[in-house]
Amino acid sequence: MKVEITDVFLRDGLQDEPVIVSTAHKLEIAEALVDAGLKRIEVASFVNPKRVPQMADAAEVVASLPTVPGVTYTSLALNGRGIQRAVEAGATDIQVVTSASQTHSNANAGQAIEDALANLGAAVAGFPEIRFFAGISTAFTCPFEGAIDPAYLLRVVRAFTDMGITDVGLADTLGTTPSEQVMASLHHVRGAEPDITYYLHLHNAHSQALATASAAVETGVVRFDAALGGYGGCPFAPGRTATSPRRSLSGTCTTPDTRRASTRTASPRLCGSPSTSSLIPRRPAFSIPPAKPLFTASTPVHRPPRRSSHQTFWGQ
Repeated sequence: MKVEITDVFLRDGLQDEPVIVSTAHKLEIAEALVDAGLKRIEVASFVNPKRVPQMADAAEVVASLPTVPGVTYTSLALNGRGIQRAVEAGATDIQVVTSASQTHSNANAGQAIEDALANLGAAVAGFPEIRFFAGISTAFTCPFEGAIDPAYLLRVVRAFTDMGITDVGLADTLGTTPSEQVMASLHHVRGAEPDITYYLHLHNAHSQALATASAAVETGVVRFDAALGGYGGCPFAPGRTATSPRRSLSGTCTTPDTRRASTRTASPRLCGSPSTSSLIPRRPAFSIPPAKPLFTASTPVHRPPRRSSHQTFWGQ
């Protein structure tokens, strides 16, 4: 079965790193991913730059990306202001995101789920020319509330379908949800809304993301998010871990040339042996590569300000 992978390194992979990667380096990474054969790449999130300074150059990144036939660049937004900024920058494919957990929604977007959905719905209606798709964070497990009731998840899915959105992603934000629970929730929402195209965004705390992906493929799910080298994580989800490593997921599902991308773009961890390309529990700081470096001794390293535990929302 042919499976479509969206590489989310440039957004999910970089948003939680302790350094800020320059716009030029991000564009070089995007070029390397395209050269490696990736056809769908998430490149930025249009969120509050004070909360997620790693994404402060989202508009510059999107506006500077080269047009490549057959390649789709996607962006992420949490609210109407983010959607407006993305459209102004030239984004054509925008993921609109909310949480399935009220507590995580307040931490991540600074507002209740209902308010977030109402804000997104009004903005989506204003841009009929844009290809919108949806993402639901903490779709299965919340770091604050625990397991998510599939019936509540379905309500959020239906809120997006009411906007006219027919592609919906479900995220295991912590990567701790057992495969059986993911599949049970997926079965519930697919049974109630069978005409929706579903995809999965899996993190890998318990080294079960690939097993979950394989189980989902068996049921006909054909779209997954993954990240070069397994980088990634929500800055506002305590206990989060990195995203499914794309090289491992690619070995299960499809065959883009991941070695070409990892050799060009980052650290020894990204282009190491198969054992090191799986996730590492304690993530090191962003490394300096030995050849064709993105970071050198003379490259200024900008470190984001420390986040306040009392002001953690990152929408704008």
